[in-house]
Amino acid sequence: MTLGGWTFTLIPAAVDERPLSGEAPREYVLRLAEDKARAVADHLPQEALVIAADTAVVDGGDILGKPDDERQAETMLRRLRGRSHLVYTALAVLRLSGGLLLTDLCQTEVPMRNYSDGEIADYISTGDPLDKAGAYAIQHAGFRPAERISGCYANVMGLPLCHLVRTLEKLGVPSQGDVPTACQFSLQYDCRVYPQVLTGEG
Repeated sequence: MTLGGWTFTLIPAAVDERPLSGEAPREYVLRLAEDKARAVADHLPQEALVIAADTAVVDGGDILGKPDDERQAETMLRRLRGRSHLVYTALAVLRLSGGLLLTDLCQTEVPMRNYSDGEIADYISTGDPLDKAGAYAIQHAGFRPAERISGCYANVMGLPLCHLVRTLEKLGVPSQGDVPTACQFSLQYDCRVYPQVLTGEG
């Protein structure tokens, strides 16, 4: 959020994150993002704009949440190793004055490298996987689980900034700087999809 020059306050949103029966991953993240936005709306002034997001790691149609323990983290990391999966992030932007809600969805394919069992064990010992969907953080300096991806890297970290820029612009809330350049510099990542995203094609 700071990269866009927006002034913001973080507010936790307590919602039930269990998938509904038969709910597809895309609908799941969109529903949770909207639920999170509406969950905090009653506690804010009417001039507020609420931005909420939800991210899911999806493999073969299965939503991989945060592991319950180290054993489950190991199972997830073994499952994802050497294969590609999808990461979805949904955004929900709610303008309290008038009740207008806009949503957006970003999808990134993530090819995982063929990391070793030893690397899995070392990573789990850091404790990092236990609060991460899919049991990994793509940006973890010691593990670096993914091969070079071609989509939105910020999405895999949890907030696709260019999707947020285009959604906020529809509400007359522009960014205060060059978000794509700032994002790439911050993440040390050469993004090739942002032009399409900003023009509504991606």
